[in-house]
Amino acid sequence: MGTHIRYVAIDVETTGLSPRNGHHIIEIGAVAIEDGRMTEEFESLVKVEKKIPQKVQRIHGISNEMLLNQPKLDEIFPQLRFFLKNSIIIAHNAWFDMNFLRHEAKRLSATLNNRYICTMEMSRKYYPGLPNYKLDTVYRHLFGAIATDIRRHRALDDARMAARIWMEMRGLT
Repeated sequence: MGTHIRYVAIDVETTGLSPRNGHHIIEIGAVAIEDGRMTEEFESLVKVEKKIPQKVQRIHGISNEMLLNQPKLDEIFPQLRFFLKNSIIIAHNAWFDMNFLRHEAKRLSATLNNRYICTMEMSRKYYPGLPNYKLDTVYRHLFGAIATDIRRHRALDDARMAARIWMEMRGLT
């Protein structure tokens, strides 16, 4: 009986760059990868008390109004933990996402001890010489143009892109 490893590509959108400066997660997107294919998804906007700065709204397009009737993080965190189970997390610039996820978990008196893999770090090793290692750049290098229906800097689409990059680097596509 072989061991079955579940991977989950994840991305978060936030109100700013640092949870220690009072910034919060406002969107989570995650894609499970099992047996070399994407199998299920998790997505939620997250209601926060903090206003989203205009310059941050311009990046991801998430407005304060969009969050009004959304669940708070303490309502969706148990669902996220269930989705993640004991999977290995994949993220592009994983330090950023894991920093926010672990900070928010701690705030909720929970833990998030999943191992993680950073596709940004991997892509630096696999593809030296790219102009940069942003998600878009690595994705375009591997797959050409980004489809017009992909919403950039939205959590689920970014998680899907990170999943495809990881699968390609692992030879699963």
